[in-house]
Amino acid sequence: MTDSKLQQAPFVKQLAANDRPTRDKAVASLRSYLSSQRNFTQIELLKLWKGLFYCMWLSDRPRTQQRLAADLAELLTPMEEKNFVLFLEAFWITMVREWNGIDVLRMDKFLLLVRMYLASSFRYMRGRNWDAGLVESVVKVIKEVPLNPTDNKVPNGLRFHLTDIFVDELEKLSPEDMKDPLPAEQLVEPFQILSVKSPTKMVRVKAKELLLDGRLANWGFEKAPEGEIKKKVAQTEPESEDEDEEMEDEEWGGIDD
Repeated sequence: MTDSKLQQAPFVKQLAANDRPTRDKAVASLRSYLSSQRNFTQIELLKLWKGLFYCMWLSDRPRTQQRLAADLAELLTPMEEKNFVLFLEAFWITMVREWNGIDVLRMDKFLLLVRMYLASSFRYMRGRNWDAGLVESVVKVIKEVPLNPTDNKVPNGLRFHLTDIFVDELEKLSPEDMKDPLPAEQLVEPFQILSVKSPTKMVRVKAKELLLDGRLANWGFEKAPEGEIKKKVAQTEPESEDEDEEMEDEEWGGIDD
């Protein structure tokens, strides 16, 4: 199936069906397609996510919305690792692109979808024993797309939502019972960067609050002093000498959420 036809495939359109048998059949078809060992391209997956986004948009009953969000999040589970990272990136790119166009009546179901995708991503990494390369790839996607600190195309509403739910979803994994330690410091790296590089004060404040969450300390994360965080960020992402001063002196209002 070519990428130009995939978005219009019957099983994609049927995902928003209100009758469960039709929806379940569509999910099974899509899961089978995505769990294959073929190599997907980013363009193909972005086109697919455009279709999946509007399936979620058109789902109009609470139970249907909840089930569809869960089904879409579970698509990650059987994927090959190389396709998992690309599919996850396509999801976040789609959320960033479409977020400001979501009206207040539809926002709750997309907040739920984001929560379920974050949780599913965590479960996928845990199921692979927090493989260092996999965790690095996922964190890179999060740093560069939904928590990119300086890309003004990213809505602050999405940044705030991720900050609100991130530790809660980690806690659901019961890190204290894991055979393999939770790589808490690596997972919260996007928030360390956000806490010093975002041009919006409220975003920086929220990120700093997350880094002080006592649950992270229980999982082995110790928040470094802000000076050390800035030094660490500067080593990986060089910035101009005046950037910090500009951040403090001039607030950027961002995109209306």
